[in-house]
Amino acid sequence: MSSTVAASPSDRVWVDEQLKLRQSALKKNIWRMMPLLIAALIFSYIDKNNAGFAALTMIKDLHMTSGQFGWGAGLLFVGYCLFEVPSNLALYRFGARRWLGRIMVTWGLATAATGLATGPHGFYALRFLLGVAEAGFFPGVTYLLACWFPAEYRARVLAIFMLGAPLSSVIGGPMSGFLFKLDGVLGLQGWQWMFIAQGVPAALVGVAIFYCLRDRPEDAQWLTQPEKTALIETLRAESQESHMSSSFAALKDVRIYLLGAIQFGFVISTYGVGIWLPLILKEFGYSYIKIGMLSAIPYVFAAIGTFVWAQRVDKTGNRILHLMLTCLLGAVGLALSTATLGIVVKLTGISLAVLAVFAARAIFWTIPTSFLAGRAAAGGLALINSIGTLGGFVGTVMVGQLKDIYGTFAAGIWAMAIAFLISAGLTAFLWRFSKQ
Repeated sequence: MSSTVAASPSDRVWVDEQLKLRQSALKKNIWRMMPLLIAALIFSYIDKNNAGFAALTMIKDLHMTSGQFGWGAGLLFVGYCLFEVPSNLALYRFGARRWLGRIMVTWGLATAATGLATGPHGFYALRFLLGVAEAGFFPGVTYLLACWFPAEYRARVLAIFMLGAPLSSVIGGPMSGFLFKLDGVLGLQGWQWMFIAQGVPAALVGVAIFYCLRDRPEDAQWLTQPEKTALIETLRAESQESHMSSSFAALKDVRIYLLGAIQFGFVISTYGVGIWLPLILKEFGYSYIKIGMLSAIPYVFAAIGTFVWAQRVDKTGNRILHLMLTCLLGAVGLALSTATLGIVVKLTGISLAVLAVFAARAIFWTIPTSFLAGRAAAGGLALINSIGTLGGFVGTVMVGQLKDIYGTFAAGIWAMAIAFLISAGLTAFLWRFSKQ
């Protein structure tokens, strides 16, 4: 005789009600939180990559070579990585709302101050300070979202958040081109206006985050009490199933370091392309306005493709396989962009690579949050990102140095393609390791 007891109609009604309450809470959270967080990410990428547009004239004004500019642009990532883990531990202590607001205000002011650089060393110092100010932002947001959204929704939510990355170039590229037209106004160069005009709004978004967001669902005044209860119970059940909640245990987990190495590889291309794309396009003789418009094309393609890919990942659930596929696609796209077949083929290849970069990031960050919780999540995510973000320094400097040596961007692009292939291989190893 079977011991299984069928669920009663009242039980099924209760389950359906809880599901509806949870769905309602998640929709409200998306509309409350995501616009501000997307705006924050937009300015994060604008303020990291706008040096690429500034370089169109700033290199000459500050008497720098391509290699010197690459070093200066890359120093941001050194400051970022050195302060990443301390910043995220502070976020865990003081609360994501306060700390993310602080991060944005200080990095916005540092970006605006970069417009006051008068030589290579001033540029180096301000880029380093910008990295220090921004340290902890991305893993901090990832940690915040894990506190508000169950695991089955995180790839889609991260994909929504990651829309800010390609949108930053859709907005920032044309904006930078137009800001260059202010050249000479009030005695400032166009690149100086660009830093100032793109730094101040970031600080204002930081103030809005401080006043509009909350750290946990318990504090959400936009949710009803039944919605809070349904969501909190779901998140609490997932937290109890997590394998790890202490920072010390996270530091001993080999997956942390393997994930950091995977991210290191594809982040090389993130900023290798992002920083140098305007100068790559300049070789075709385009105006500043046209460079700004053309540089937005790969990111429009990436914004659509990333969201569609993330939906597919949430349905299939095989995140590691899809991460490997994105890395392989990135290598193919970069290889295609080196073909001497004109601007259309070059932009097609770059578009595939940019899609791969942002789809990889959206998929990637759902993996560590599946086995990290609490303080381990704050410290572990920061450690992964501090290792991975060093790829931004390597990619930025590498492309500039290879350009000085070979006189062309092709060598740097091939090096980025190889980095993508290494990330794909490490992801395959992670897949096998996770199955053991």
